[in-house]
Amino acid sequence: MKLLLVVSALLAASACFIYRPVPSGVSEPWKLMLLDACTRFMRTLGTVGHWLGLGSLVNTVSSRMMMADARSDADVTVVDTTLGGLPTRVFVAKSGEKLKRGVLYFHGGGWAYGSGRWKFYDSLLRRAAKDLDAVVMSVDYRLYPEAVFPAQYNDALAAARAFLSPQVLEDYSMDPGRLGVSGDSAGGNLAAAVALETGSDNSLSVKFKVQALIYPVLQALDFNTPSYVQNQNDCILSRPKMVQFWLWYLGGDLSLKPVLIANNHSSVEEPAVTADIRSRVDWTSLLPARVTQNFQLVVKEKGTPGVVDKLPGLMDVRAAPLLAESSVLSRAPKAYVMTCEFDVLRDDGLMYVRRLQDAGVPVTSDYLKDGFHGCISLSSIFNLGQRSEDSYVHWLQQNL
Repeated sequence: MKLLLVVSALLAASACFIYRPVPSGVSEPWKLMLLDACTRFMRTLGTVGHWLGLGSLVNTVSSRMMMADARSDADVTVVDTTLGGLPTRVFVAKSGEKLKRGVLYFHGGGWAYGSGRWKFYDSLLRRAAKDLDAVVMSVDYRLYPEAVFPAQYNDALAAARAFLSPQVLEDYSMDPGRLGVSGDSAGGNLAAAVALETGSDNSLSVKFKVQALIYPVLQALDFNTPSYVQNQNDCILSRPKMVQFWLWYLGGDLSLKPVLIANNHSSVEEPAVTADIRSRVDWTSLLPARVTQNFQLVVKEKGTPGVVDKLPGLMDVRAAPLLAESSVLSRAPKAYVMTCEFDVLRDDGLMYVRRLQDAGVPVTSDYLKDGFHGCISLSSIFNLGQRSEDSYVHWLQQNL
């Protein structure tokens, strides 16, 4: 009897832990619940490990479990090397044209986690190399807490300059007219920032033809956009978690989290946030009506003074590409931007689509109405993941 009670209690506790309401309309909700439970379990394990002084050990073990070996197959040669001094996994298609397409990829993870050698990146980029007959390079830039802005950006830019160099193009037989930069989430942020910088750099003889951004994070002035409010408790990437990532990236104190969530850092009385800057994140004019619905713009008259002084990266286009001037955006390469309905970052991407279009840049907006953050990494589990991967690779096939 006691055993039955214990088992029942454990089953009930497990069910309570796993069950978490998900939005109606999201793809494969029960799978998402299980994924969320696994994610929360790993975060809890990390927290317990930190309390016990075993944080680095837990992180190392979990990271190693995620890693894929540099294993070549019949279609793609895979090697681990360096690019611009950074650890890089290179995928090279074995057959096809003598001169190949080239793609430079930056992984996601809130500028704090991840590796281009993780299994789901290995799978995605291996496929991209094969289907595109391409050379795909996935860069491991430095991460928080060892690095904060602008270190990650500087790493990404160093990798991009090396990627575009005549020597690397020759070494890997890449076509200088068919090069792209890409990334997801925080990696999408780095890809967008690199695309802007290289697009405006007249010293470069070779530039990127396209940028492919997967649910990119692009601004930190408004954490009350419709998608941040709608998905604030999202099970994969919540609003508090994204704000935490921003504070880590910008070297800020986590005590500022409620200040940023309330938009007190970008109040009317903040002199650095001018009317011109504010217009670049004004979702009331940049987003389609189907998105804005009944949401209200949150602009505080009086906020918390001095936050921008403490976090200058908030206003830096290298950290927040959505804040770039139109003249800078106009020199960016053709773009693909994937966004998901159930993602706090949805409106960052949709606003960037509009601003790029207004600047005269050709843009393909790939909006997944049943999508959620991180879906492209889950093609082996979710049908949505396979669909998003297919769409991403197909666009590159048609435009690169």
